[in-house]
Amino acid sequence: MAEETNDEENAELHLHSTGELLRRAREQKSLSLEDIAKKTRIPQRHLESIESGDFDALPGRTYAIGFAKSYARTVGLVDASIGSQLRAEMDEQGHAAYQPEVSGYAPANPSSIPPRYLAWTAAGIGALVLIGYLVWRTLILNPGDLEQIAESETATPTETASAGASDQNVADIGPVLSSQGTVVLTATEPVWMKIYDAEGERLFENEMAAGETFTVPADANDPQILTGRPAALTVTIDGQVVPQLGTAERTIKDVGVSAKALLAREEVSNPAADLSSE
Repeated sequence: MAEETNDEENAELHLHSTGELLRRAREQKSLSLEDIAKKTRIPQRHLESIESGDFDALPGRTYAIGFAKSYARTVGLVDASIGSQLRAEMDEQGHAAYQPEVSGYAPANPSSIPPRYLAWTAAGIGALVLIGYLVWRTLILNPGDLEQIAESETATPTETASAGASDQNVADIGPVLSSQGTVVLTATEPVWMKIYDAEGERLFENEMAAGETFTVPADANDPQILTGRPAALTVTIDGQVVPQLGTAERTIKDVGVSAKALLAREEVSNPAADLSSE
């Protein structure tokens, strides 16, 4: 039975032109040339040329046969048979030397087209630019440049304290802290910082990884900080968290980090503290 079916199919192939066979199969499936073009990614004008037998309008022999095979698979015909018949028709019309056929040709396959989620991935890259800017300030920007930026961006202690504690009530501060308490700076993200005393002597200068800590020397003379990412530091006095030194977008310089200086900033940022204590 299989041999009889193949014989009938081969007989039908030779009764009609390749283009006619493809057109009939397409119409039986109620498909338009536009539908075939979308499924195969073959330009519609080339499909029209195949159906009409206008081989001169096709880009070449190899492409014509490849297009016809892809068309055949889409409408349920045997691509090898269609390819053989089209090759014979082109030979009869004098296209035997019309670009030699090479192996390995394959029309665009929809499965090889990048998935749509890649477009969303590309869009997400834009969002990463903003994050990259913050990292740039510390990881790429020369630490020495931070001092120049700080000259134009440095906020007063009152401003930075207000920014870090605007939403914090006096009741949230916890137990009373000592001006002689131990100050610890903990990096929540990679951050470069420099700690120096009132005479400008450097106490610490390095990039800290997330989770690293630095304990401000208790005997330091008015220790101060320079950093481009103050929001990447958690500040504690005797283990009690105090307001941040500044915002993520602003470089700070000459901001005191002793317990006394931090508590003074806290009082400035919380004027209600005096009222609550009365």
